[in-house]
Amino acid sequence: MHKVSAKKICIVVTSLGGGGAERSSALLSELLSELGYDIHIVSVLDKVDYTFKGQLLNLGKLKAENDTALGRIKRLFIFRNYIKNNRFDYVIDSRSKSGFLKEFIISRFIYNPKKTIYCVRSYNTNAYIHPNKVFANWLCKSAYRIVTVSQGVSDKLKNNYKFNNLEVIYNSLNEKLDVSKNEITKNESSILFYGRIDNAVKNISLLLSAYSKSILPVANVKLKILGDGKDRDFLVDETVKLNQQDNIEFLGFNPNPEALVKSSYFTVLTSRYEGFPRVLVESLALGTPVVSVDCKSGPNEIITNEYNGLLVENHNIEALAKAMNRMVNDKELYLHCKSNAKASVAHLSKEAIGKQWQALLK
Repeated sequence: MHKVSAKKICIVVTSLGGGGAERSSALLSELLSELGYDIHIVSVLDKVDYTFKGQLLNLGKLKAENDTALGRIKRLFIFRNYIKNNRFDYVIDSRSKSGFLKEFIISRFIYNPKKTIYCVRSYNTNAYIHPNKVFANWLCKSAYRIVTVSQGVSDKLKNNYKFNNLEVIYNSLNEKLDVSKNEITKNESSILFYGRIDNAVKNISLLLSAYSKSILPVANVKLKILGDGKDRDFLVDETVKLNQQDNIEFLGFNPNPEALVKSSYFTVLTSRYEGFPRVLVESLALGTPVVSVDCKSGPNEIITNEYNGLLVENHNIEALAKAMNRMVNDKELYLHCKSNAKASVAHLSKEAIGKQWQALLK
């Protein structure tokens, strides 16, 4: 990638651990650092699972020491002084947002709107943009850019808020996703779900029901669920109710799931909504086909049905079970999807996405 002069960029995140949005922010820090930018990161929470590049201001450590009202005000002033003293060329704010008053203070008295880029990483745009249109325009309309991770998210914001400073930049590939053969253990045939165990978002109940209705248990194709979250115990109980406890395995969180993804027959996504799901991109980059529901947004911008995976109607147990059956039964279809997997996400290379960021940060 062509390097630029060292402009100073601050990436503000909720955290650097736990989910795809956080992983994408960490990867963005690496991409921009490799392009020659001087990267700083401000994290609201003290959670760091993913590798990153740049200087880190971890406000989460201060939050753990003192989360009183006085402590919150103190952190706000530390944040303000950090932004002011470093004279950043741009601030890229990827946080999920809180109340209007706090965000108004940050947007007007901490950031310079002309140098602020807001990232919206989910179709649940209320987590990033205030749902009140008047408030949202006060906070965001004067920002340099609002970067969305999919066209679907961009279209929603344009329709709802009439923003004219929108830009779509997809999440880039993690080009470190290289798994040596001795890391891959394939003792049994299995499919994989990986992500945060939050049923209200990821709808893992749909996956469990569809799996139990499919031929996969009888065909001895296991389901592995990789991740942690508040609904793990609930979903384990659901597995028992479906009498699938011998076929479904909960593996916990792993920040480096590449070997397991590579060895899986295919990966599955059943979310109620997404942004631009990294699990699909990473799976395809490793040569593993995917089966996904057509949720808002992202999957239909990544998957070409019957080319690199299968895309099915959301919230439809029978359709999902049928798609999983096809992947197991139709060897020609499966091998076709597998052979196209890597090439289908080549346009998401760090070089290609890096050029988009360079153009934005000109």
